[in-house]
Amino acid sequence: MKQQRSFPVAVVTPKAEAAVKRGHPWVYDTEITKFGENTIKDGLFPEEDPVANGALVDVLSSKERYLGTGFLSKNSKIRIRILSDNANETFGETFWQRRVKYALDMRRTVMQEDYSCCRLIFGEADGIPGLTVDRYEDILSTEVLSYGTEQVKDMIYRALVDELRKDGVSIRGIFERNEAVLREKEGLPLVKGWYKGDYLPGSLDGAFPSPRVGICENGIRYTVDVENGQKTGFFLDQKYNRLAVSKLAKGMKVLDCFTHTGSFAMNAARGGASHVTAVDVSQFAVDTASENARINGLSDRMDFICADVFELLPKLEKEHADYNFIILDPPAFTKSRKTTENAKRGYKEINYRAMKMLPRGGYLATCSCSHFMPNELFRKMLLEAAADAGVTLRLIEERRAAPDHPVAMAIPETDYLKFYLLQIV
Repeated sequence: MKQQRSFPVAVVTPKAEAAVKRGHPWVYDTEITKFGENTIKDGLFPEEDPVANGALVDVLSSKERYLGTGFLSKNSKIRIRILSDNANETFGETFWQRRVKYALDMRRTVMQEDYSCCRLIFGEADGIPGLTVDRYEDILSTEVLSYGTEQVKDMIYRALVDELRKDGVSIRGIFERNEAVLREKEGLPLVKGWYKGDYLPGSLDGAFPSPRVGICENGIRYTVDVENGQKTGFFLDQKYNRLAVSKLAKGMKVLDCFTHTGSFAMNAARGGASHVTAVDVSQFAVDTASENARINGLSDRMDFICADVFELLPKLEKEHADYNFIILDPPAFTKSRKTTENAKRGYKEINYRAMKMLPRGGYLATCSCSHFMPNELFRKMLLEAAADAGVTLRLIEERRAAPDHPVAMAIPETDYLKFYLLQIV
């Protein structure tokens, strides 16, 4: 590298170099061979290294060719998260404004009429590592999982507010949901609450807005609670998958498992299902789903059960329940590669039970939201479940997350949601 640089330097292995050149932005601790003047072995950095956590670091190949610059995370196995491979980049406020504008321009294009309720920032897929920002009308709900991004988040938040103002939107508040244990691996505290910034109403006098905000998705109204709802308050990624279910549901008797706030169930009911039963293990979720059904005038064709799906499905099978459309939208059964096989067994169990219950010609919507359950393994699981259930499957449609959750082709971790519409034949 010929030009003079002010950032600390990390030299990486050929394996890391190849990944970075393909476009993957993560450098793991064990892939760093030299940091500054220190030789690194097994990812163990000197305890008194003077470089600050979250600092910008240049990444070099074993031949000391410049590969990119990223955030250092001293506590994480993902030791460096590369931001850019432009050696002339300065990484100041203008950089973050540009990244935010790129992200919002993409949503303006791909979401259009759904832009008021969508994911605005999807971490590495938008070049802003570890940051999630969901928009619910004039409220933003955020999560930060990168130490470096935590240090610059105010610039990003300000850029978001300014950019949305160009669309005529005045953001009333930003609610942070920084509760994931991954933050502890980054050396960050777990916190939840309204963010304070001089560009946000309520920050000066403490008059923050209600955390409950009304949204409309696929013509269905919901009340989203950004403080107490799961994740950032609502699962936006299944938006168009729910619409696909709605288009198949006319005249069907539907069982929606792991219903959460009732979104799949209500899309089925709105699509003309004769009756929909929605199930969740959480009484809070069941109560919320029931209220959402009432708000949308769908209660007369829906009922709600608080139960463990793993216990309920065998029971319904013994009772010869006559559903002809079953929806399986479980939470992630695995959050690490170590537990993938256990997760596969869990997915197989519920899919096997659903396939056994459904009649010939019945329909199954099934999905996984864990990137540790790769698509090829999920398909294999479905075929094994079908063989055990003595049925065969006809693929109606294979889908991913909505386009506001873009897949960065070089980053497999961004391609996490698998959704299948199947017919039992």
